[in-house]
Amino acid sequence: MNPHISQLQSKTASLSDAIVHHAAYTAINDLEDVRIFMEHHIYAVWDFMSLLKALQRELTCTDIPWMPVGDGNLRYLINEIVTGEESDRSFEDGGSHKSHFELYLEAMQQCGASTKGIDGLFTFLAQKKTINEAIRLAEIPEAAKQFLQFTFEVIATGKPHIIAAVFTFGREDLIPNMFHTIVGDINSRFPNQVEIFKYYLDRHIEVDGDHHSLLALQMVETLCGNDDAKWNEALFYVEGALKSRIALWDGVLTAIQATAIG
Repeated sequence: MNPHISQLQSKTASLSDAIVHHAAYTAINDLEDVRIFMEHHIYAVWDFMSLLKALQRELTCTDIPWMPVGDGNLRYLINEIVTGEESDRSFEDGGSHKSHFELYLEAMQQCGASTKGIDGLFTFLAQKKTINEAIRLAEIPEAAKQFLQFTFEVIATGKPHIIAAVFTFGREDLIPNMFHTIVGDINSRFPNQVEIFKYYLDRHIEVDGDHHSLLALQMVETLCGNDDAKWNEALFYVEGALKSRIALWDGVLTAIQATAIG
């Protein structure tokens, strides 16, 4: 493995460990807890796509007329990931395709989780509000607002090596196998209410956790190269991303505990 990658992973290991072993996972015991989790997590699913498309915009040509931009290998890496994330196999039979975000929304609807927050956010964006205005105005959990604000600060840097590092080291591969077991158990107790969510997690393991992770690592290696300044910037923002995810999970835990008390 690239020594810079190993060093970055070593320096952020304690933060990653805090996410993987966060108490929010074990607090999930029933369907209502799953709903609370999803009503927070949907924003991480959505802004993951925003990070991805920011990288595609920076590393490929998305304008008309088309002209070749940048490194062909980087174009391949990012376009390969975009294809899987933006148009993966849907839950239904028949060979249809959906983005992972759309699949997640279907999972929320099946289990009765509210999509009011994300729908409201999209309404404000459709009204041409800035992303910061939309986040401020939308009725979404405070922890999710702070999480989104950090993500769009990352995108606003316009630096592909920073965006790629956060995309690669601060995102969905941090959901532990233990959580999949919890969801599987709840799915068996509440048939036909969590099965799409379970499918989403299974696809995440199959696609994101293997092939896409390797492609993303290659992307970070190429973008940072042997430039120590870029690796230091990558480390700074990855630490921020991991702390932001911990705060989001803290919000999940607080909401679940508040429901239990109530």
